[in-house]
Amino acid sequence: MTIEIKTATLEPVRNTYAHIERRFGDKPATRYQEATFDVQAETNLHYRPLWQPEYELEDERRTAIQMEDWYTLKDPRQFYYGTYVQQRAKMQEGAENNFSFFEKRNLAGHLSDELKQKVIRYLVPLRHVEHTANLNNMYCAAYGYSTAVTQAMLFDGADRLGIAQYLSRIGLLLDGNSGEALQEAKAFWMDDAVWQGMRALCESSLVTEDWFELFVAQDIVVDGLMHSLFYQQFDQWLAENGGQDIAMLTEFMQQWSKEVTRWSDSVLKAAAAESDHNKQLISEWASKWRGKAGEAFAPLAQEMLGEGALDSALAQLDKRLQKAGLAQ
Repeated sequence: MTIEIKTATLEPVRNTYAHIERRFGDKPATRYQEATFDVQAETNLHYRPLWQPEYELEDERRTAIQMEDWYTLKDPRQFYYGTYVQQRAKMQEGAENNFSFFEKRNLAGHLSDELKQKVIRYLVPLRHVEHTANLNNMYCAAYGYSTAVTQAMLFDGADRLGIAQYLSRIGLLLDGNSGEALQEAKAFWMDDAVWQGMRALCESSLVTEDWFELFVAQDIVVDGLMHSLFYQQFDQWLAENGGQDIAMLTEFMQQWSKEVTRWSDSVLKAAAAESDHNKQLISEWASKWRGKAGEAFAPLAQEMLGEGALDSALAQLDKRLQKAGLAQ
Protein backbone atom coordinates (compact mmCIF):
# COMPACT_ATOMS: atom_id res chain seq x y z
CA MET A 1 0.00 0.00 0.00
CA THR A 2 1.28 3.46 -0.84
CA ILE A 3 0.30 6.72 0.74
CA GLU A 4 0.35 9.84 -1.37
CA ILE A 5 0.15 13.14 0.47
CA LYS A 6 -1.07 16.18 -1.41
CA THR A 7 -1.60 19.75 -0.34
CA ALA A 8 -4.36 21.98 -1.51
CA THR A 9 -4.38 25.77 -1.50
CA LEU A 10 -7.65 27.47 -0.73
CA GLU A 11 -7.97 30.95 -2.13
CA PRO A 12 -10.12 33.27 0.02
CA VAL A 13 -13.19 34.65 -1.64
CA ARG A 14 -12.25 38.09 -0.36
CA ASN A 15 -9.27 39.44 1.53
CA THR A 16 -10.93 42.04 3.72
CA TYR A 17 -14.04 44.13 4.23
CA ALA A 18 -15.42 46.23 1.38
CA HIS A 19 -14.75 49.60 3.04
CA ILE A 20 -11.15 48.61 3.79
CA GLU A 21 -10.74 47.36 0.22
CA ARG A 22 -11.92 50.71 -1.13
CA ARG A 23 -9.25 52.49 0.87
CA PHE A 24 -6.28 50.10 0.74
CA GLY A 25 -7.04 47.78 -2.17
CA ASP A 26 -8.00 44.11 -2.35
CA LYS A 27 -5.32 42.68 -0.07
CA PRO A 28 -5.14 41.35 3.47
CA ALA A 29 -5.45 44.15 6.02
CA THR A 30 -4.03 44.51 9.50
CA ARG A 31 -6.31 44.22 12.50
CA TYR A 32 -5.69 47.91 13.23
CA GLN A 33 -6.86 48.88 9.76
CA GLU A 34 -9.98 46.76 9.99
CA ALA A 35 -10.87 48.08 13.45
CA THR A 36 -10.14 51.73 12.67
CA PHE A 37 -10.49 53.06 9.14
CA ASP A 38 -13.85 54.31 7.86
CA VAL A 39 -15.68 52.80 10.82
CA GLN A 40 -17.30 56.04 11.99
CA ALA A 41 -20.77 56.72 10.61
CA GLU A 42 -20.92 59.65 8.20
CA THR A 43 -24.43 59.44 6.78
CA ASN A 44 -27.94 58.56 7.99
CA LEU A 45 -27.29 59.77 11.54
CA HIS A 46 -31.08 60.06 12.05
CA TYR A 47 -31.21 62.93 14.55
CA ARG A 48 -29.21 65.87 15.79
CA PRO A 49 -28.14 66.16 19.44
CA LEU A 50 -30.83 68.04 21.34
CA TRP A 51 -28.22 70.00 23.30
CA GLN A 52 -26.49 71.21 20.08
CA PRO A 53 -29.01 71.03 17.23
CA GLU A 54 -26.70 73.03 14.96
CA TYR A 55 -24.42 69.98 14.71
CA GLU A 56 -24.78 66.41 13.53
CA LEU A 57 -23.85 63.65 15.97
CA GLU A 58 -20.61 63.20 14.04
CA ASP A 59 -19.60 66.62 12.77
CA GLU A 60 -16.30 67.96 11.44
CA ARG A 61 -17.30 71.49 12.43
CA ARG A 62 -16.78 70.85 16.13
CA THR A 63 -13.19 71.99 15.62
CA ALA A 64 -11.69 74.79 13.55
CA ILE A 65 -9.07 72.34 12.27
CA GLN A 66 -9.75 71.16 8.74
CA MET A 67 -8.63 67.83 7.28
CA GLU A 68 -9.24 66.37 3.85
CA ASP A 69 -9.05 62.92 5.40
CA TRP A 70 -9.40 62.70 9.18
CA TYR A 71 -7.98 59.20 9.14
CA THR A 72 -4.61 60.78 8.38
CA LEU A 73 -4.42 61.29 12.15
CA LYS A 74 -3.72 57.62 12.74
CA ASP A 75 -2.02 56.08 15.74
CA PRO A 76 1.62 55.02 15.11
CA ARG A 77 1.22 52.48 17.93
CA GLN A 78 -1.62 50.90 15.91
CA PHE A 79 -3.72 50.50 19.03
CA TYR A 80 -7.20 49.10 18.70
CA TYR A 81 -8.99 47.57 21.67
CA GLY A 82 -7.18 44.22 21.56
CA THR A 83 -3.62 45.53 21.30
CA TYR A 84 -4.31 48.35 23.75
CA VAL A 85 -5.60 45.98 26.43
CA GLN A 86 -2.69 43.57 25.94
CA GLN A 87 -0.11 46.35 26.24
CA ARG A 88 -1.70 47.88 29.31
CA ALA A 89 -2.02 44.47 30.98
CA LYS A 90 1.75 44.01 30.68
CA MET A 91 2.42 47.48 32.06
CA GLN A 92 -0.03 46.97 34.90
CA GLU A 93 1.57 43.67 35.84
CA GLY A 94 4.92 45.40 36.15
CA ALA A 95 3.42 48.23 38.19
CA GLU A 96 1.65 45.83 40.55
CA ASN A 97 4.92 43.98 41.14
CA ASN A 98 6.65 47.26 41.97
CA PHE A 99 3.95 48.30 44.43
CA SER A 100 3.95 44.86 46.01
CA PHE A 101 7.75 44.89 46.39
CA PHE A 102 7.68 48.40 47.89
CA GLU A 103 5.05 47.41 50.45
CA LYS A 104 6.50 43.97 51.25
CA ARG A 105 9.97 45.38 51.97
CA ASN A 106 8.49 48.34 53.90
CA LEU A 107 10.49 50.76 51.80
CA ALA A 108 8.30 53.61 53.01
CA GLY A 109 9.86 53.11 56.43
CA HIS A 110 13.26 54.08 55.00
CA LEU A 111 12.01 57.47 53.83
CA SER A 112 12.42 60.51 56.04
CA ASP A 113 9.32 62.36 57.23
CA GLU A 114 10.50 65.43 55.32
CA LEU A 115 10.76 63.50 52.06
CA LYS A 116 7.36 61.85 52.59
CA GLN A 117 5.85 65.27 53.15
CA LYS A 118 7.37 66.55 49.93
CA VAL A 119 5.89 63.63 47.96
CA ILE A 120 2.47 64.17 49.54
CA ARG A 121 2.55 67.88 48.79
CA TYR A 122 3.92 67.82 45.24
CA LEU A 123 3.21 64.41 43.73
CA VAL A 124 -0.02 63.02 45.21
CA PRO A 125 -2.15 66.11 44.34
CA LEU A 126 -1.45 65.35 40.68
CA ARG A 127 -4.25 62.80 40.90
CA HIS A 128 -6.68 65.71 40.59
CA VAL A 129 -4.89 66.87 37.44
CA GLU A 130 -5.20 63.33 36.09
CA HIS A 131 -8.95 63.29 36.72
CA THR A 132 -9.17 66.50 34.70
CA ALA A 133 -7.13 64.88 31.93
CA ASN A 134 -9.55 61.96 31.95
CA LEU A 135 -12.52 64.29 31.42
CA ASN A 136 -10.70 66.23 28.72
CA ASN A 137 -9.75 63.17 26.70
CA MET A 138 -13.22 61.68 27.09
CA TYR A 139 -14.60 64.94 25.72
CA CYS A 140 -12.27 64.62 22.72
CA ALA A 141 -13.38 61.00 22.27
CA ALA A 142 -17.04 62.08 22.33
CA TYR A 143 -16.77 65.00 19.93
CA GLY A 144 -13.69 64.19 17.85
CA TYR A 145 -13.92 63.08 14.25
CA SER A 146 -12.80 59.70 12.81
CA THR A 147 -12.27 56.48 14.72
CA ALA A 148 -8.51 56.89 14.36
CA VAL A 149 -8.78 59.92 16.65
CA THR A 150 -11.62 59.02 18.97
CA GLN A 151 -10.43 55.55 19.95
CA ALA A 152 -6.96 56.86 20.81
CA MET A 153 -8.52 59.64 22.89
CA LEU A 154 -10.68 57.08 24.67
CA PHE A 155 -7.65 54.94 25.50
CA ASP A 156 -5.81 58.00 26.79
CA GLY A 157 -8.76 58.96 28.98
CA ALA A 158 -8.88 55.49 30.50
CA ASP A 159 -5.13 55.63 31.15
CA ARG A 160 -5.54 58.83 33.14
CA LEU A 161 -7.92 57.18 35.60
CA GLY A 162 -5.35 54.45 36.12
CA ILE A 163 -2.59 56.99 36.75
CA ALA A 164 -4.80 58.86 39.22
CA GLN A 165 -5.30 55.59 41.10
CA TYR A 166 -1.57 54.88 41.18
CA LEU A 167 -0.93 58.36 42.61
CA SER A 168 -3.57 57.70 45.26
CA ARG A 169 -1.93 54.39 46.12
CA ILE A 170 1.41 56.16 46.59
CA GLY A 171 -0.23 58.30 49.24
CA LEU A 172 -1.72 55.23 50.91
CA LEU A 173 1.66 53.49 50.99
CA LEU A 174 3.20 56.50 52.69
CA ASP A 175 0.53 56.78 55.41
CA GLY A 176 0.06 53.08 56.12
CA ASN A 177 -3.31 52.93 54.31
CA SER A 178 -4.90 55.35 56.75
CA GLY A 179 -6.01 57.77 54.04
CA GLU A 180 -4.49 60.74 55.85
CA ALA A 181 -2.07 61.45 53.01
CA LEU A 182 -4.94 61.68 50.52
CA GLN A 183 -6.84 64.09 52.75
CA GLU A 184 -3.69 66.15 53.21
CA ALA A 185 -2.97 66.15 49.47
CA LYS A 186 -6.54 67.27 48.76
CA ALA A 187 -6.15 70.10 51.25
CA PHE A 188 -3.00 71.19 49.40
CA TRP A 189 -4.92 71.06 46.12
CA MET A 190 -7.82 73.08 47.48
CA ASP A 191 -6.02 75.64 49.65
CA ASP A 192 -2.25 75.74 49.07
CA ALA A 193 -1.28 78.83 47.09
CA VAL A 194 1.19 76.97 44.86
CA TRP A 195 -1.59 74.71 43.53
CA GLN A 196 -4.22 77.35 42.79
CA GLY A 197 -2.80 78.18 39.37
CA MET A 198 -3.09 74.51 38.40
CA ARG A 199 -6.68 74.37 39.66
CA ALA A 200 -7.54 77.40 37.53
CA LEU A 201 -5.78 75.86 34.53
CA CYS A 202 -7.75 72.63 34.91
CA GLU A 203 -11.02 74.52 35.17
CA SER A 204 -10.13 76.57 32.09
CA SER A 205 -9.44 73.44 30.08
CA LEU A 206 -12.72 71.84 31.14
CA VAL A 207 -14.75 74.60 29.47
CA THR A 208 -12.79 74.59 26.19
CA GLU A 209 -15.23 73.72 23.40
CA ASP A 210 -12.95 73.04 20.42
CA TRP A 211 -11.83 69.46 20.94
CA PHE A 212 -8.59 69.80 18.99
CA GLU A 213 -7.61 72.90 20.96
CA LEU A 214 -8.29 70.87 24.10
CA PHE A 215 -6.04 68.10 22.75
CA VAL A 216 -3.24 70.65 22.26
CA ALA A 217 -3.81 72.13 25.72
CA GLN A 218 -3.97 68.83 27.62
CA ASP A 219 -2.02 66.19 25.73
CA ILE A 220 0.73 68.42 24.36
CA VAL A 221 1.25 71.43 26.64
CA VAL A 222 0.10 70.42 30.13
CA ASP A 223 1.25 66.80 29.86
CA GLY A 224 4.59 67.85 28.40
CA LEU A 225 5.34 70.25 31.24
CA MET A 226 3.99 67.88 33.88
CA HIS A 227 6.14 64.98 32.67
CA SER A 228 9.29 67.09 32.62
CA LEU A 229 8.76 68.69 36.03
CA PHE A 230 7.40 65.77 38.03
CA TYR A 231 8.53 62.57 36.34
CA GLN A 232 11.95 63.74 35.21
CA GLN A 233 13.22 66.60 37.35
CA PHE A 234 11.40 65.80 40.61
CA ASP A 235 12.19 62.11 40.11
CA GLN A 236 15.88 63.06 39.80
CA TRP A 237 15.65 65.19 42.95
CA LEU A 238 14.14 62.27 44.86
CA ALA A 239 16.90 59.95 43.67
CA GLU A 240 19.54 62.41 44.91
CA ASN A 241 17.87 62.91 48.29
CA GLY A 242 17.15 59.40 49.48
CA GLY A 243 13.86 58.86 47.72
CA GLN A 244 15.02 56.73 44.81
CA ASP A 245 12.58 53.96 45.77
CA ILE A 246 9.67 56.24 44.83
CA ALA A 247 10.74 55.78 41.21
CA MET A 248 9.44 52.20 41.42
CA LEU A 249 5.97 53.60 42.03
CA THR A 250 6.06 56.03 39.11
CA GLU A 251 7.56 53.63 36.56
CA PHE A 252 4.16 53.16 34.92
CA MET A 253 3.86 56.91 34.34
CA GLN A 254 7.39 57.04 32.94
CA GLN A 255 6.74 54.28 30.40
CA TRP A 256 3.28 55.57 29.59
CA SER A 257 4.43 59.10 28.86
CA LYS A 258 7.09 57.98 26.37
CA GLU A 259 4.58 55.81 24.53
CA VAL A 260 1.73 58.32 24.44
CA THR A 261 4.07 61.12 23.33
CA ARG A 262 4.66 59.16 20.11
CA TRP A 263 0.95 59.27 19.39
CA SER A 264 0.27 62.89 20.39
CA ASP A 265 3.30 64.20 18.48
CA SER A 266 2.23 62.22 15.41
CA VAL A 267 -1.30 63.67 15.49
CA LEU A 268 0.02 67.19 16.05
CA LYS A 269 2.52 66.95 13.19
CA ALA A 270 0.02 65.45 10.72
CA ALA A 271 -2.63 68.08 11.48
CA ALA A 272 -0.14 70.95 11.19
CA ALA A 273 1.24 69.61 7.90
CA GLU A 274 -2.23 69.48 6.34
CA SER A 275 -2.46 73.22 5.60
CA ASP A 276 -1.15 76.66 6.52
CA HIS A 277 -4.52 77.33 8.14
CA ASN A 278 -4.06 74.40 10.51
CA LYS A 279 -0.44 75.25 11.24
CA GLN A 280 -1.25 78.85 12.14
CA LEU A 281 -4.23 77.91 14.28
CA ILE A 282 -2.40 75.17 16.18
CA SER A 283 0.57 77.49 16.71
CA GLU A 284 -1.77 80.08 18.24
CA TRP A 285 -3.35 77.48 20.52
CA ALA A 286 0.03 76.11 21.57
CA SER A 287 1.30 79.60 22.36
CA LYS A 288 -1.86 80.47 24.28
CA TRP A 289 -1.80 77.35 26.46
CA ARG A 290 1.99 77.45 26.86
CA GLY A 291 1.55 80.85 28.48
CA LYS A 292 -1.33 79.70 30.68
CA ALA A 293 0.43 76.50 31.76
CA GLY A 294 3.76 78.21 32.33
CA GLU A 295 2.10 80.70 34.66
CA ALA A 296 0.23 77.91 36.48
CA PHE A 297 3.29 75.69 36.94
CA ALA A 298 5.64 78.55 37.92
CA PRO A 299 5.05 78.62 41.72
CA LEU A 300 5.09 74.81 41.90
CA ALA A 301 8.31 74.51 39.92
CA GLN A 302 9.98 77.24 41.93
CA GLU A 303 9.09 75.83 45.34
CA MET A 304 9.58 72.18 44.39
CA LEU A 305 12.78 72.37 42.36
CA GLY A 306 14.11 75.92 42.40
CA GLU A 307 15.35 78.20 39.65
CA GLY A 308 15.59 76.94 36.09
CA ALA A 309 13.23 73.96 36.42
CA LEU A 310 10.33 75.52 34.55
CA ASP A 311 12.65 76.98 31.90
CA SER A 312 14.01 73.49 31.23
CA ALA A 313 10.48 72.06 30.92
CA LEU A 314 9.40 74.86 28.60
CA ALA A 315 12.50 74.30 26.45
CA GLN A 316 11.55 70.62 26.04
CA LEU A 317 8.02 71.64 25.06
CA ASP A 318 9.30 74.18 22.53
CA LYS A 319 11.49 71.50 20.96
CA ARG A 320 8.46 69.24 20.49
CA LEU A 321 6.48 72.04 18.91
CA GLN A 322 9.33 72.88 16.56
CA LYS A 323 9.61 69.25 15.47
CA ALA A 324 5.92 69.36 14.61
CA GLY A 325 6.61 72.34 12.36
CA LEU A 326 4.84 74.90 14.52
CA ALA A 327 5.85 78.54 14.83
CA GLN A 328 6.97 79.80 18.24
